Amino acid sequence: MPHIKNALLRYRIIDKCIRNKYNPFPSKQDIREMCEEELFGSVDGEHICNSTIEKDMFAMKEEHDAPIRYSKREKGYYYEDPNFTMNDIPLTDNDMEAISFAAKTLMQFKNVELFRQFGSAIDKIVDHVAVSQDGDAQQFVQFEAAMADGGNEYLTSILEAIKLKRYLDFDYASFVSGELKPRHVIPLLLKQYRNRWYLISFDDSKNDYITYALDRIEELKVSKESASKPIDFNPDNYFKHAVGITSGNSTPEDVILKVGIVAAKYLDSLPIHPSQKVKEMHDDHFVFSLRVSITEELIREILSYGGEIKVLQPETLRVEIRNRAKKML
Repeated sequence: MPHIKNALLRYRIIDKCIRNKYNPFPSKQDIREMCEEELFGSVDGEHICNSTIEKDMFAMKEEHDAPIRYSKREKGYYYEDPNFTMNDIPLTDNDMEAISFAAKTLMQFKNVELFRQFGSAIDKIVDHVAVSQDGDAQQFVQFEAAMADGGNEYLTSILEAIKLKRYLDFDYASFVSGELKPRHVIPLLLKQYRNRWYLISFDDSKNDYITYALDRIEELKVSKESASKPIDFNPDNYFKHAVGITSGNSTPEDVILKVGIVAAKYLDSLPIHPSQKVKEMHDDHFVFSLRVSITEELIREILSYGGEIKVLQPETLRVEIRNRAKKML
């Protein structure tokens, strides 16, 4: 059974490799290295050989009608139908058994310190598997959908650049104009926020820390240039006072919120920030205090409660919330 599980996993990796628009026409060696890297964390050929990849691609064509072709001109593989993807093929019983096996393995490590921060994600995977194995249950259960996953293909390359202390080169699309501009930065940290991945980096030309959304990055390359410039960067301190993904370098302020009883229950169960505390309790409202940077995410979080939250301080935040409320009217 482990052999079947690994084969099914390799099919998905081969599919992703062939469909990678940023590295089209991968060679057999490229595919083998990607499979071994993702499954075993190495590329030395100890675990997977070229003949294994050949058998896998033959099985994909025979069992799943994968339109895999070889281009002599480009010296690599491609899909004759560019819209084909293994992700559109329903999971087989073997697929589900392989996923179930992996999910149960993950559950054993959920409370290990290294993986504790991913506990909720592991729970979601196990829940999905449990429901998926019950055909009737899907009529009565609906999971939250991840709306954005663009840029995930860059995670491995960015992580490599961070570890090796290398510069990253890529084109970045403006959120406003959509115009692409080249970037040359030192990668420092990958951070996920609301199902999106972000790169925290240092830009020499601007002498500042810049955050980039991975779904707006194109043509990313790991430079051979070493990022030798010393940078005093501590991920924990950088985001200590931040709400969301906005730069946490700004000076934090004491924020005081007057909150209605119903909203207070939500806020108490889902705090805006770890520094949030109940300052006062009254029959018709609560008062919460936070020590945070004033960010766009904080403002939007407060506005999401409508008129149930009133900002008592700082005055700058009170004015900003009031002005936006006027625009709504």
